[in-house]
Amino acid sequence: MQSLTQENLSQLKQLRTELTRFTAVYKFALDEVNTKINILKEEFSYIHDYNPIEHCNSRLKSPESILKKVYKKNIDFSLESIKESVKDIAGIRITCSFKSDIYALSDMIEKQKDIELVERKDYIKNPKPNGYQSLHLIVKVPVFLSDREESVCVEIQIRTIAMDFWASLEHKIYYKYDKEIPSRLADELKAATDSAAALDEKMESIHNEVKELKDERENAQLDEVFDVSSMTATRDKFMQGILQQLIEKPKKLK
Repeated sequence: MQSLTQENLSQLKQLRTELTRFTAVYKFALDEVNTKINILKEEFSYIHDYNPIEHCNSRLKSPESILKKVYKKNIDFSLESIKESVKDIAGIRITCSFKSDIYALSDMIEKQKDIELVERKDYIKNPKPNGYQSLHLIVKVPVFLSDREESVCVEIQIRTIAMDFWASLEHKIYYKYDKEIPSRLADELKAATDSAAALDEKMESIHNEVKELKDERENAQLDEVFDVSSMTATRDKFMQGILQQLIEKPKKLK
């Protein structure tokens, strides 16, 4: 970690002012991605009569947080270096009901024509050593300003409710013990993530079974509506009615 000099401090003060304006562009990028996610959510609800998103939260790093990361990661004190090296200034966290929803949603996001996938880290298929699970996407979106267009990075984290609960608990314990978690608690947290994963698998299984039952019921209803024999009988009855009217009409004329 680099040591702070008087020159560094002066640069930090100037950077803080510039960062305030700099982060405004990331706010616009967040708005852009949030709009896309809301559209996808509503479209999914219309088509499938089901909403895969339970919660969606966004956050923007403060200038102070950005500077701390710059100092910690030994990044050059320039906006260009920050833009190139810090990819999580703008972040969105999406909580889904089921694990399958995570991949369905990420697939829809990645297929957006004006979204460029920069990085994809699957901590669900490959959990972190401490048990952390989530799908992380770094995407770039265009932001159209009055005098220019900028391509801005946004981090998207997608996880289930169980994964989110575990991550929140781990975060609280991590900072309560000043980032030094006792080994006993670390073991219990690892066991908890295994339980959370088992719960996700069980709920996914139930979800799939309910979906199959619903599909079977809808197919049965369609079969009843479009039953060939029923349609034939209705057609024959209709034709007989017309024929009877044609026979009786000349009689009435006489």
